[in-house]
Amino acid sequence: MAKTEHIPYYSNTLGRNINVEVTGHWGHPILMFPSSGGQFTQNTDFGLTGAVMKFVEEGRIKLYNIETLDMLSFYHDHMITEEKIHNYELYMQFLRNEMIPYIQNECNTHRIAVAGVSFGGFHAANTAFRFPDLVSHLIAMSAAFNIRNMAQLSDDMRIYYNCPDEFMQNEEGWKYHHMQIVLGTSDWDICRDKNLHMSGILKAKGIDHWYDEKKWTPHDWPLWKMMFPEYIDKLF
Repeated sequence: MAKTEHIPYYSNTLGRNINVEVTGHWGHPILMFPSSGGQFTQNTDFGLTGAVMKFVEEGRIKLYNIETLDMLSFYHDHMITEEKIHNYELYMQFLRNEMIPYIQNECNTHRIAVAGVSFGGFHAANTAFRFPDLVSHLIAMSAAFNIRNMAQLSDDMRIYYNCPDEFMQNEEGWKYHHMQIVLGTSDWDICRDKNLHMSGILKAKGIDHWYDEKKWTPHDWPLWKMMFPEYIDKLF
């Protein structure tokens, strides 16, 4: 049985603890994000962790499910846009300068994988595309790639740099040639068009990726629990 522990990681950047659920003893590390506003245990609570437990127990992967600041940024209905993007940008700096180096050191690896579903897929994609030197794999399932609908009427450039479907159009493709990228969706997924659009951007940049469109399954946990084991088995 794989070991699971909950760690309150203190972030100097954020000035607070960020909760992390670690599952497994060894294997390639995957930093996983919950969907919008979800707890750091959400992927386990809804069966996504269990869907890949075989690979955890085999030592192929090790999971790091992390707390987000969704409710202190883009999902805070009464917060002004400047505060939202300030808080989120601090979170991104925490990931780059604290959490990812912590995982790299613990797992003795140069790059880590990132994964998530729905808005967790946004977090994963944003992390991978902004910090490609730190990321080996991106698994984005039913992801969104833009947050302007939650930061309306703002011309703050920090919004642009947290919208992968915008800034990736101006990135150099060679930076991502080492990365294994999966964009998973379905023909009933409310995020299907977003994933098609993102796939088109990557293709135009010559960035190799796997666009995977399932059939007859809506934007929900049964779709993601079907996808995730397939991706893990093929990529690790």
